[in-house]
Amino acid sequence: MQVPKSSIKLLMGILLMVFGTSYQHLLAQEFTISGKIIIEESAEVSQGVVAIKGTSIYTKTDSQGNFQLDKVPAGTHTLVAFCLGKAIQERTLSVDRNIVLEFELQDLDQTLDLVTIQAAREAEFGLTRLQAVEDFGIYEGRKSEVIILKNLVANLSTNNARQVYARITGLNIWESDQAGLQLGIGGRGLNPNRSSNFNVRQNGYDIAADALGYPESYYTPPVEALERIEIVRGAASLQYGTQFGGLLNFKFKTGPRDKKIALNARQSVGSWGFFNTFNSIGGTVGKLNYYTYYQYKRSDGYRPNSGFDSHNFYASLNYEFSPKFSANIELTKMHYLAQQAGGLTDRLFQENPRQSIRTRNWFKVDWNLLALNLTYNITPNTKLNMRNFALDAQRLSVGNLERINVIDFGQERTLIDGQFQNLGHETRLLHSYNLAGQHNTLLVGLRLYQGTTYARQGFGSAGNGPDFRYLNPGDLEDSDYVFPNQNTAVFAESILNINEKLSFTPGIRWERIWTFAKGYYKQYVIDAAGNIIVNNRIDERLSRSRDFILLGLGMSYKVDKSFELYANVSQNYRAINFTDLRINNPNLRVDPNIQDERGYTADIGIRGRNNNVFNYEVTLFFINYYGKIGQVLRTDTVLFNDFRFRSNIADARNIGVEAFTEVSLLELWKSRPKHWQWSLFANVAWIDARYTNTQDNAIRSRLVEMVPPVNIKIGSVLRYQSFNTTLQYSYVGAHFSDASNTRRTATAIEGLIPTYQVLDFSIVYQSKSFWQIEASCNNLLNEQYFTRRAEAYPGPGIIPADGRAFYLTLQLKM
Repeated sequence: MQVPKSSIKLLMGILLMVFGTSYQHLLAQEFTISGKIIIEESAEVSQGVVAIKGTSIYTKTDSQGNFQLDKVPAGTHTLVAFCLGKAIQERTLSVDRNIVLEFELQDLDQTLDLVTIQAAREAEFGLTRLQAVEDFGIYEGRKSEVIILKNLVANLSTNNARQVYARITGLNIWESDQAGLQLGIGGRGLNPNRSSNFNVRQNGYDIAADALGYPESYYTPPVEALERIEIVRGAASLQYGTQFGGLLNFKFKTGPRDKKIALNARQSVGSWGFFNTFNSIGGTVGKLNYYTYYQYKRSDGYRPNSGFDSHNFYASLNYEFSPKFSANIELTKMHYLAQQAGGLTDRLFQENPRQSIRTRNWFKVDWNLLALNLTYNITPNTKLNMRNFALDAQRLSVGNLERINVIDFGQERTLIDGQFQNLGHETRLLHSYNLAGQHNTLLVGLRLYQGTTYARQGFGSAGNGPDFRYLNPGDLEDSDYVFPNQNTAVFAESILNINEKLSFTPGIRWERIWTFAKGYYKQYVIDAAGNIIVNNRIDERLSRSRDFILLGLGMSYKVDKSFELYANVSQNYRAINFTDLRINNPNLRVDPNIQDERGYTADIGIRGRNNNVFNYEVTLFFINYYGKIGQVLRTDTVLFNDFRFRSNIADARNIGVEAFTEVSLLELWKSRPKHWQWSLFANVAWIDARYTNTQDNAIRSRLVEMVPPVNIKIGSVLRYQSFNTTLQYSYVGAHFSDASNTRRTATAIEGLIPTYQVLDFSIVYQSKSFWQIEASCNNLLNEQYFTRRAEAYPGPGIIPADGRAFYLTLQLKM
């Protein structure tokens, strides 16, 4: 496989600029601002920060409140000082020499909602990182990435994951629908299927179907409603679950604090009948902050039989009862109906990737979330947070699951009904303390979770429409199960600062999981004429209980304020899904003796930034699996059909390098052209993932499925006055869809996913008044490609990605 030489030259040029240039001599005259934050009742300063507003220049204080800002350019600046439990203080001053000053902070008159590092996030870059302590989480010594949505120039109306997540290293993205109704991303060689290898949350609480038994996300928040997207890699398992992938958290916007009412209306149109309307309102009235939106979007789809209709609603109320206590309640509802065009064989895809030979496949989702979040500042150094959440959701699919090379004769369709009812609670206590003269932070938490999944499968109607009624609801032809499960976890992590540069972050998590299955499934024996001669009903009661301890350790060494070395290792665990065991699919069979996955992840990396000039990170990672669950190609000895067999097929290891850099080219000049900004970013991942330690010679040393060996994203962002443009290039190397590394089959559910390259372009014009216009062209060169081969819905076979598409958005803000 060859990476385009032009891409390599561009990437090498960027890296040389970042690592080989002495920026200190190119910047304008710079000074130092130092001083101290003073708190009346305590000599100890908890999580003190001083930042220059509107820039990425900031520093943390020591436990005595001392701070120093280096490389501050000459000019007039506004300094912002704040710390845990105290009010923000701003001071504007002219900088033409080194300055020493003090900030005396008073008690908080309103709760801080992590204004903390906003100054650092105001830079033009679209990617930053979580701080050591944020929002009742500890992130010191591990890899974290934060996408700042307002800094992106991208197609937000369609949740275009290829553009939104372009700066996140090592992601493989499944493109299954035009409008981003479902997000499918996998990091570091993990399967992208509905992002199930991440612990997916919004505002810190779970949103997936069932965190234990079915951790797939059928609901994805609209990017237009988000402030940022937070991603923490595998070491997040100690705080957010046991999974290998880590954390994916969607952080919603809140109402402005300086307005009682603010309106935002976005109307979008695009190719293939696409229409999207997003309308939000928010503000602050007294002690109440509120934010709500409604979104509706629809499209006829890139292929025939692929239209959809989607509704999304969200409301958040945050009330500050006192300077110490606040409560937040959130309600989310999403409902959509989509027709699914089904898969294609390799031959059909080569003939015409836009064709569809399935006209009767439909999918419906209804998602309802309720959350109550309570925060209490016990003391300036101790904070308590309680998150309570509930999910009531349903996904329905009806259609023909038969192989795509088999003609649909119009018989009864397969109807699968999944219902999810979950309750969860997390309590987190964050405490700052001094030890051996150093300021440290301790986080302890408790998680309680109960989920119930109802999974039913039987015959639906023989019609063409979205009819989600069973023909025999009292005696389903395939299976009828209930899967209750319970989870209790206790976790603790602490940042132990050895000195101002070196810190360690040990962590521990105790987990107890109890899963249960009750129901029946049916087995059939069919003669050569297709007649059923044996019909067996098998009733089951299955249960499994396990408890275990996970350990982790992180390390951070800050050479200076612009360069950090970090490393971590963390144990991981992934429970089997009982729901996988009893879904009857002619293209997939599951080993009834399948076991849980165990293993660990490890990182070592360097990262840094220089004000608004450049931002970079390079990470070497290793993921080790014991008994990895995978899929191999098997052949039915009776019917002579190929099918996927899912089991603990072998141990496996993923090793790779992730590199990201973003450089603001015009900042290199002492006096850059007025009103112009130009930045380049490059995101490169190389991954080698192989099966090891197996008795099956057919897969020993084979490549792990769904792992592109090379994944490159390169982009240019040009800004001039009110115009902002982005041109982005994506390259994904060829990879396999099963552990047998099959290159091609007649059913197309197995085979190679060829190399593909995609170019995207977006432009935004923002007026000085209240309106903004955006235009995008996705897949500018009309590349014909696909990212996945499905064994079931949205239809067995190749799922083509969308061709060239145009979109236009008008935004009004008041």
